[in-house]
Amino acid sequence: MKLFSALYDKVMGWSAHRHAPYYLMANSFAESVFWPIPPDVMLAPMALARPEKAWHFALIASVASTVGGLAGYLLGYWLFDLAVQPMIQAFGYQDNFELIQQWFARWDFWIVFLAGFSPIPYKLFTVTAGMLHMALLPFMLASVISRSARFFLVAALMKWGGARMEQKLRQYIDLIGWLTVALAVIAYLIFRH
Repeated sequence: MKLFSALYDKVMGWSAHRHAPYYLMANSFAESVFWPIPPDVMLAPMALARPEKAWHFALIASVASTVGGLAGYLLGYWLFDLAVQPMIQAFGYQDNFELIQQWFARWDFWIVFLAGFSPIPYKLFTVTAGMLHMALLPFMLASVISRSARFFLVAALMKWGGARMEQKLRQYIDLIGWLTVALAVIAYLIFRH
């Protein structure tokens, strides 16, 4: 199924628009909270088309994604008591939730860092960090470092890799998208059990 290719093509169209930096900003923010398309698919062609602005585009994606991560954190923080905790108790998942809390207590910075840099859906961890009341400073530090490292790496690859790099991204976008979905499902099943 070519679901991600169609979404990729849509985002590619946005990247050529004169307001592309604003679209990149909106996409980067939304992806950290709920949107399924990672900013990389806009950042890559924008950096390729205008290599002299590659670092500027990476900075836009980094800042917007970090602010979006904060929004996801606050969403999880505020909705936990209202909706999530009663469901955890009603379904008998309190023991599992306590285990996840221990993981976050022990590796909170590194869990958020890994999620921010890898293709693992970052939004799952921003909301979860808020739900688990992870300390805000380590959360923000992990978000800033990991998101910046990721987006500046993408910009560098496009600036130095050229058109061949963009062609490879286009060629494998569906595989990357479905692997990301599979990782999200696996993470959910692991955390559930």
